[in-house]
Amino acid sequence: MTLKTTMTLLLAGAAMTLSASVASAQTNLRVFVSSQHRPDVWRKAFDMYEAKNANVKVTIETGGNTSEQQAQYLNTVMTAKDSSLDIMILDVIRPAQYAAAGWTVPFNDVLGNDAASAMKRYLPAYAEANTVDGKVVALPAFADAMFLYYRKDLLEKHGIQPPQTWDELAAAAKKVTEAEKDPNLQGLSFQGKAIEGAVCTFLLPYWSMGKQLVSDGKLSFDKGAAVKSLKLWKDFVDQGVAKKNIAEVATDDTRKEFQAGNVLFAVNWSYAWGQFQGAESAVKDKVGVVKLPAVQGGQPASCLGGWEWGVSAYSNNKTEAQKFVQYLSSPEVSEFMAINAALLPQFTEVYTDADVTKAVPWFANARPVVETAKARPVTPRYNEVSEIIRTTVNGVLAGQSTPEEGATQMEGRLRRVLR
Repeated sequence: MTLKTTMTLLLAGAAMTLSASVASAQTNLRVFVSSQHRPDVWRKAFDMYEAKNANVKVTIETGGNTSEQQAQYLNTVMTAKDSSLDIMILDVIRPAQYAAAGWTVPFNDVLGNDAASAMKRYLPAYAEANTVDGKVVALPAFADAMFLYYRKDLLEKHGIQPPQTWDELAAAAKKVTEAEKDPNLQGLSFQGKAIEGAVCTFLLPYWSMGKQLVSDGKLSFDKGAAVKSLKLWKDFVDQGVAKKNIAEVATDDTRKEFQAGNVLFAVNWSYAWGQFQGAESAVKDKVGVVKLPAVQGGQPASCLGGWEWGVSAYSNNKTEAQKFVQYLSSPEVSEFMAINAALLPQFTEVYTDADVTKAVPWFANARPVVETAKARPVTPRYNEVSEIIRTTVNGVLAGQSTPEEGATQMEGRLRRVLR
C-alpha cells in the first residue's frame, strides 16, 4: 500500500470518526406548541436558537385549538411516559397540576440557588403561577388576558364610542346590525361551548359585580350574582345580539368569525390580534381593542390567561431542554414574539419597548389590563371546578336550563367539590 493511499484512508477514517462524534453530540428536542398561538412564528424563534447552538436540532409539534384539546393530548402523552416529547406549552392553569402529577421537572438547578430572584423578572402573577412549594415548575412563554375587540370602522361610521358597560354594548350592537342590514353580521361573539373559555365567560360579569368564587381555597359563591351573570349572556342570545347557536362557539371560532368580518364585538385573547392584522384578514386595519365592559355600576374585569413552558419528566434531554426553555422565556424572545406574533410580554419592560409599541401600539395600554386581570379559582381541584362552570354555562346558553336553574345546579355541584 502506498503512502498516499495510506494517508487517504487515515483521513477518511478520521473524517468518519469526527462525523460520528458530531452526530452523537447533537441533541434533538421535540416541542409541542398549540395551533392557536402562532407556531409559524415560534418556529422562527427556534431557528434563531439553532443558529446559535449548532449541536441542537428542534422539531415542532402542533395541535389543539382549545386548552382542553391540548390538555387531553398532553395528558395522554404524559400518562404513557412518552420520552419523544421534551417540551410543552401549558395553559397557565396547568403547571401546578402537571408538577403534582410528576410530569414535569423543576428549573431550580438551572436557575441557580436564588430561583426566587430569577422569577422576579416576570410579571408577579406568572411568577406565582409557576412556583409551587418553592420549586419553579415552568417558565412563562407569554402573558394573556381577555379583551374586547371591535370593528373600529363600523363604530366610527355610526358615531358610536366603544362601550364601557354590557348594556352599552347591546345597544350599540342592535343599532349597527339594524343599520347595516347584513344578515351575516353578528353583534357579539364569545365562548359558549363547554370549554375553558366558558369559565371566563361566566366570571367576567360575576367579577365585575365585585364577587369572588373561591377565597382561601373555600367556596364563596354568590348565587344572585351567578344568576345575573348567566342571564346577561342568555339575554344576548334571546335579543339577537349573539347568534342562537353560541353554545357551539369555541375560542378560535370567535376569532375566525371576527376575522372574516362577520362580528361587530368579540371577546377573545391577545393571540387574535396578530391574526386580525394578517394579509388575508377581512378586518385588517379596522380593529379596535379596549377593556371588557363592566356590568352597570360595577368595575371592568378581565380573565387572566397566559401560557408556560414545561419540560417533560420523561425527556431524555432534560438539561438541554431546560436551557432551551430559558432562552424561549427570555426578554429577547418575548420582544420577538410581541413584534411578530402580537403575543403579550411576560416582562414589564417589554411593553414599553419602542419596537414593540411601534409594531403593536395597543400593547402600551395592555399592560394595566394584564396586571389587574383576575385569576381563575386557585384550588387543587380546579379541573372539577372548571368542568362544573363551563358545562353549566353551555347548558344555559343552549336553553337546557334557565339562569336560575343553572346557578342552583352550579352552587350545589361546587359545594360538593369545595367543602
